[in-house]
Amino acid sequence: MTLTPLDAAAALIVLAAFLGYLNHRLLGLPQAIGLTVMGAAASLLVILIDFVVPYFHLVATLTAYLAQIDFHEALIDGMLSFLLFAGALHVDLSELRRNKWAVATLSTIGVLLSTLIVGAGFRLLAALFGVDLPFAWCLVFGALISPTDPVAVMGILKNAKVSKSLESTVAGESLFNDGVGLVVFLILVGAAVTDQPISFAHGAELFIVEAFGGALLGLCVGYLGFIAMRSIDEHNLEVLISLAMVMGGYAIAHHIHVSGPIAMAVAGLLIGNHGMKHAVSERTRDHMQKFWSLLDEILNSALFLLIGLEVVAISTHWSAIAIGLMAIPLVLLARAGSVWPPLAVINIFSARLRGSFPILLWGGLRGGISIALALSLPASPMRDVILTATYIIVVFSVIVQGGTVGSVARRVTRRVEAEA
Repeated sequence: MTLTPLDAAAALIVLAAFLGYLNHRLLGLPQAIGLTVMGAAASLLVILIDFVVPYFHLVATLTAYLAQIDFHEALIDGMLSFLLFAGALHVDLSELRRNKWAVATLSTIGVLLSTLIVGAGFRLLAALFGVDLPFAWCLVFGALISPTDPVAVMGILKNAKVSKSLESTVAGESLFNDGVGLVVFLILVGAAVTDQPISFAHGAELFIVEAFGGALLGLCVGYLGFIAMRSIDEHNLEVLISLAMVMGGYAIAHHIHVSGPIAMAVAGLLIGNHGMKHAVSERTRDHMQKFWSLLDEILNSALFLLIGLEVVAISTHWSAIAIGLMAIPLVLLARAGSVWPPLAVINIFSARLRGSFPILLWGGLRGGISIALALSLPASPMRDVILTATYIIVVFSVIVQGGTVGSVARRVTRRVEAEA
């Protein structure tokens, strides 16, 4: 049976509401973690039933349903623009400015360092299990798994009581490094698919155009929205203007080939700070914050449920699963190797981020963006291994790291305060 887009969306929202209700009444887990766990459990139950009673073809039905949703298109070309804008609305721009060098370094050099470390380590893991994975494809995996997911990170930060300085750094890094990671991913995929050596000059040019072009577009879109909101006082229309900024701005970014994620992060920062202070009334501010908070919650619920359901897409071959499990400590090691050096240099000149390494390390959650990029890879044996490893790491990140980063943050904060 072919589902219409409305059917697919309705089924997803109904399932998210049902499982969210069960989680709230029975498990009491944070929404993102609970829906990921229950989505994965539901998928595993479908696989088990299909194994016992293959007549029902439940796995084929679920796989066909997920294929009609198209996780990559739904997230990268749909949800992501709204989620980034909504997340950026709550980031303190003054704190972000104070930590601009930390955010810039972690979201650029940190991503590149992590990509190289993961790529090299993944090549060794694949060889250890007898899987011939070209180094170019290992770097592709490094690029898609290195950026921290702003949706996962900012959802957890809401409940973790960390300093404003650290919160702005973690949030700022997660907002911008996914745009940087996406550009690096596209460059590396192009080289891997064509089997051509990477042109660093072309890669640098593409990176500059995508990243800085996206930032410039975000400033333009945000400024136009700011001017329009400042000239009127009608809360429903101003909320509509903010929605138009996101949908129109992301569409423009797609057509002129600049980074839409970076554009939406910049536009959200501008509206969330200058716009909320100087362009809107108290009533409009309240309506806009409630609208974007509700939209953020709905899309988050759908996204993390999809992450759980995508378990049916992974390979069941033991070598791919073993590589994925071994890649968990590899990714954590790469995160440490990409965070500690720049943080050590920054701490020489400023004490604002003192003691923040454990939180930056453990709070570097991976989420739906990594799975969406893995699903976008062309069909091949390399894709199966990469997708399986990506899924295992993301589920570990959301459930284990996401479930414990709050307690890690509280312990670190108490220790820093005691030493002060």
